[in-house]
Amino acid sequence: MSAPRKMTLLPLIAAIYFLVAGGPFGLEDIVSKSGYTGAILILLITPVIWAVPTALMVSELSSALPDQGGYYVWVKRGMGSFWGFQEAWLSLAGSVFDVAIYPTLFVSYLGHLAPWMTAGPRGALLAIALVAAAAAWNLMGAKSVGDSSLAMGIVLLAPFAVLTVYGFLHRGAPAGAAIPLHNVDLLGGISVALWNYMGWDYASTVANEVDRPQRTYPLAMAGAVALVAVTYVLPIAAVAMTGLDANRWSTGGWADVAKAVIPGAGAGQAMAVLLTIGGILGAWGTLNAQTMQYSRLPAVMADDGLLPRIFSRRRAASGAPWVAILACAAAWMLCLQLSFVKLIVLDVLLTGLSLLLEFAALVALRIREPELPRPYRIPGGLAGAVGVGLLPAALLVLAALRNEAEPVGPINALELGAILVVAGVPAYWCANRLRLFRGQAT
Repeated sequence: MSAPRKMTLLPLIAAIYFLVAGGPFGLEDIVSKSGYTGAILILLITPVIWAVPTALMVSELSSALPDQGGYYVWVKRGMGSFWGFQEAWLSLAGSVFDVAIYPTLFVSYLGHLAPWMTAGPRGALLAIALVAAAAAWNLMGAKSVGDSSLAMGIVLLAPFAVLTVYGFLHRGAPAGAAIPLHNVDLLGGISVALWNYMGWDYASTVANEVDRPQRTYPLAMAGAVALVAVTYVLPIAAVAMTGLDANRWSTGGWADVAKAVIPGAGAGQAMAVLLTIGGILGAWGTLNAQTMQYSRLPAVMADDGLLPRIFSRRRAASGAPWVAILACAAAWMLCLQLSFVKLIVLDVLLTGLSLLLEFAALVALRIREPELPRPYRIPGGLAGAVGVGLLPAALLVLAALRNEAEPVGPINALELGAILVVAGVPAYWCANRLRLFRGQAT
């Protein structure tokens, strides 16, 4: 049997785009919390101090260590087994909230198009079905996910290109003259922006399923950063030119924005339908790509003896870790009822901490293995490796401050996040006992 076919540059860019963005969907809350000017500034500044440093770190480490498991492998090699496990723990714990965001967005956008389809229990059932469908698609392997991401990316961005051109050609009242914001929340807007620019390291977990990863990853990172920034800023700037009140934006509300901006029931409704279809595709494509990247972690941890061996089983035809995919999908289905903002703040906290461990691994590997071949290297020597992580760390402090104000049951999001972080220590002890038991058994 021939080896599974691998992802090339354009499908990898598309997969990274869906892992990070999945289109401009989810930006609506930034506009409603920060206004047009604030939203555009946040979306322009955030990639400079968050996305670009992360992309540089991922480019160096993925070109130096292009192994399945990606960021888990980097941290384990640079800082040891305990911290490698914490990296995987934080990522998988964060995935419970991260992955649940996309079925939530899917149901929200579908509800704008056909409310009867998401009424009552139908919305929850659709969310569960979407997770199951992503798991089934992923059984065909990473290349299948990358190819489908490329096709869906073209389809979902087309209506935004039309809306952007229309907005710039049909200027209305200045956006600054709009009604003042009803619910100003700059930290909330920053938290949403962090989430919208998060995920540059995700594609590293399938490095052994990418063609020529040492060369392909740095190029894919550069292309994806530019694509995400452009497709985020231009549509919002175009709508701002029309003078639409920023208070009219809401989660899943691109369709309503299109109907408000484009005159005529027919044209506005048609664009709303196209944007809603794009939102549905964006949520599906991102969920599909997230399933791909997260499911590789349990498989590689099982290879290391930190999880039961059954998680390492892979399909011969595609190389997909089918047990890990199904187990992750089952876990994600348990967290589909939290609100959009609660899911985001918990995801940013947990995934952000895992990202800081990756920056630490970058520095540790520079110190411990200075001779490790690095086809791409962040300039500036050790100081450059240290400095690239400082601004992302500062943004995470701001996100943590916002988390303290978000209730989740009887506690706030920061407290729940702290409990999940601390739980990684006894989880490692249990996993290490399993590994020692296996060693004794063999």
